[in-house]
Amino acid sequence: MTAAWARQDDSGSLTLRLHIQPGARKTEIVGLHGEALKIRLAAPPVDGQANAALIAFLAGELGVPKAQVELVGGASSRGKLLRVSGASAEAVARFLTKAGG
Repeated sequence: MTAAWARQDDSGSLTLRLHIQPGARKTEIVGLHGEALKIRLAAPPVDGQANAALIAFLAGELGVPKAQVELVGGASSRGKLLRVSGASAEAVARFLTKAGG
């Protein structure tokens, strides 16, 4: 794993350090913000809508069910830490390439 914002452990779980910009025009990966991957979300930061949209977006990008994407830090901040389990090596490689990692 070459990206500072992504780490894969021995069990295959992928941990992602993200910087989120809620309330954007569209949901997309936009590059780096310091040591984190920056993602714009169309969902507003109200009542957990942005967190739910982020989980759905990452699940779709990595080809896993939403239940396998866990928010482990930063529930109420722009800086977030997520753990993804069950993603195939191919899906992780595709995601890292798309994200510039």
